[in-house]
Amino acid sequence: MTNILVTGGAGYIGSHACKALQAAGYTPVTYDNLSIGWQDAVKFGPFEQGDLTDRERLDQVFAAYQPAAVMHFAALSQVGDSIRSPETYWHNNVAGSLTLMQAAVHAGCRNFVFSSTCATYGDQDNVVLDEECAQHPINPYGASKRAIEDMLHGFEVAHDLHHVIFRYFNVAGADPEAEIGEFHKPETHLIPLMLDAIDGKRDALTVFGTDWDTPDGTCIRDYVHVMDLVDAHILGLKWLENDKPSRVFNLGTGSGFSVREVIDQSHAVTGRDVPVIDGPRRPGDCTRLVSGSTRAEAELGWKPKRSTMKQMITDAWRWHQTGHYDK
Repeated sequence: MTNILVTGGAGYIGSHACKALQAAGYTPVTYDNLSIGWQDAVKFGPFEQGDLTDRERLDQVFAAYQPAAVMHFAALSQVGDSIRSPETYWHNNVAGSLTLMQAAVHAGCRNFVFSSTCATYGDQDNVVLDEECAQHPINPYGASKRAIEDMLHGFEVAHDLHHVIFRYFNVAGADPEAEIGEFHKPETHLIPLMLDAIDGKRDALTVFGTDWDTPDGTCIRDYVHVMDLVDAHILGLKWLENDKPSRVFNLGTGSGFSVREVIDQSHAVTGRDVPVIDGPRRPGDCTRLVSGSTRAEAELGWKPKRSTMKQMITDAWRWHQTGHYDK
C-alpha cells in the first residue's frame, strides 16, 4: 500500500483524513508532536512522534516510509492566541512548514497537500470569496498560512514540489461512526463549546459580539462537515497522482450560518436549551466568511454530502456522548 505522511494526524481534521486515507487504500503515517493532538486518535496507520522543526527526525521518517505524498495539517490555529503570541505562530507554522518542505524535497517526495484557511482572505464583507480574491489576512494565524502558500509556490518553481492548497471555511461535525471526533484542550470551536454547555460541562456558551452588521448581530460563517472536507483531500491527492497542475481550492458550501442560527439548530437536534452569555467581540474576528467558489466541484468533482447544519451537529453530538480521548 502507498504511504502518505500526515502531519498533525493526531488532531481533529488529520485523524479524520487518516481514516479516509485508509478507506481509500493508502497507509497514513501520522507525524505529530502531540502538543494539541491525541495519540488515541491515531487508529489507522503507524505513528511517529516528532516536531515539524526537527529536520533530523523528519529525515528519519521520510527515509523509513518513503511516502508518495505529504498531507500537511499540523499547525497552531487559534486566531486570538496568534494575536497574543505571533512569534509562536511564525515559528511553528511557518518555520515548521519550511523545514517539512525541505525534508520532502530532499527525500524526493514531490506531492504536497496543504491545509490552508479562508482566514487568508481577511475581512471582505459582501464579497463572494473565490480563489481569485485578494488575500489580506487580519491576524497572524491567517498571515502564517498565507506565507506557507507563498513558500509552496516558490518551492514548485525551484524544486518541482507539486501541491494542492485547500482553503477551509469552518470545519464541524465528526466521524459518523463516532470512532474519532472533535476535541481540543482548551476547546475553542463553537459547536463543541455549545455541546459542552448543553451537557453541563461548562456554565454557558459565550457569544463573542452581538453588534456585528448581520441580521441577528452575530458573526456568519460557512460550515463544512469534516468528512466532506477529508473526501476533498483524497480527491486532491489523486489530482496530484494524475499529474494535474498545482491548484488552490476553497472548501465551503456557500451557505452561511450565524452563531444564533447554530445555537437554534443545536436545540432542534438535542432537544436541550443552550445557556448563553453575550460577550465582547474578539480581536481578529471578521463579520462574514462564506465561500462563493464552485471550483472544487467543477474540477475535483467534490460535492459535500453531510454538510447540513443538522447533520454536523447530529454527528458531533453522537461523538460528544460517547466520550473523549482523555477519559
